[in-house]
Amino acid sequence: MFNRRAALAFLAGAGSLALTLSACGQNSASSESSSEGGTVGVAMPTRASERWLTDGKSVVDGLKDKGYKTKLVYGDDDPKRQVSQIESLVKQGVDALIIAAIDAKSLNSVLQQAADKHIPVISYDRLILGTKNVDYYVSFDNEMVGRQEARHIIEKLGLEDGKGPFNIELFAGSPDDNNTKYFYDGSMALLQPFLDSKQLVVPSGQTEMNQMTTLRWDGPTAEKRMSGLLSKWYGSKKVDAVLSPYDGISRGVLAALKSDGYGSDGKPLPVVTGQDAELDSVKSIIAGEQSQTVYKDIRALGEAATEMVDDILRDRVPRVDNRTDYNNGVKDVPVYLLQPESVDKSNYDLLIRDGYYTAEELK
Repeated sequence: MFNRRAALAFLAGAGSLALTLSACGQNSASSESSSEGGTVGVAMPTRASERWLTDGKSVVDGLKDKGYKTKLVYGDDDPKRQVSQIESLVKQGVDALIIAAIDAKSLNSVLQQAADKHIPVISYDRLILGTKNVDYYVSFDNEMVGRQEARHIIEKLGLEDGKGPFNIELFAGSPDDNNTKYFYDGSMALLQPFLDSKQLVVPSGQTEMNQMTTLRWDGPTAEKRMSGLLSKWYGSKKVDAVLSPYDGISRGVLAALKSDGYGSDGKPLPVVTGQDAELDSVKSIIAGEQSQTVYKDIRALGEAATEMVDDILRDRVPRVDNRTDYNNGVKDVPVYLLQPESVDKSNYDLLIRDGYYTAEELK
């Protein structure tokens, strides 16, 4: 059974096998089998998020099961470092690349180097932009993620029953991550009618995506912005809901709210959404703090990516859902999409049933 401690243990062990990939001294984790299936380079964005540690383990394990060697690297939220790491993987002659980009627009040159060596590229979870040298994209239905977050707010506040007005503040993801727009568009498609009718009011007036982005999805950055919003716009008003696209941002928002007295003294915490079902946030949901998260089974995402690599390297046509709707600014990138699920206090046990967490972990 999969569990999160195993993911963390994997990365801890991999760290002891760190290799120097370039003169910059980037760290990589290398996991190799004795098979002749070839070598796949896997570039993940950060080790600061529990979610990406699990992605790395999931992809590496899936590739090993199919007989491939792997070279796993983490860019540690530094786009230049990730470019250098991928360049090194290309020079080492990997047979394919799976890349979760830090900056979706920063990889054009290095992916041309990959194309020159006929190395296929799969864009993992985040669509790489501005280059023809992306062969496939595998992700979740990210617009649906935003819709599920918005739907939770609508239901918890009773907006369809005519209740309101309620005060809401809006957060978005990193401006250099293409998924940010999908999450924003999905949520605003459902929330905008209630903003128009004034059932939802944004006291700060910050409703445009470029006003609410959170660089690198960073929790402390979100905490700082939320604290500023509370100080400037609230006073005697109270926050009734916060649209947050990711659990790390949600925890930052909650920290600011608690510092402002929410959660005590008869001042209830607002509805706060999230994404990725990270362990700390699921525990927060169980404790009645964060209200919701979106569960994306990244084991399934890793499996989809490894199946795609295996098909490509064995000259089979990979399975895709859509060939026309995901344009990266240069080309339509064929995509395989998985479906997310909304999780709150009423149904978090599905994470235990799926083996995503154990009951012990959620205590």
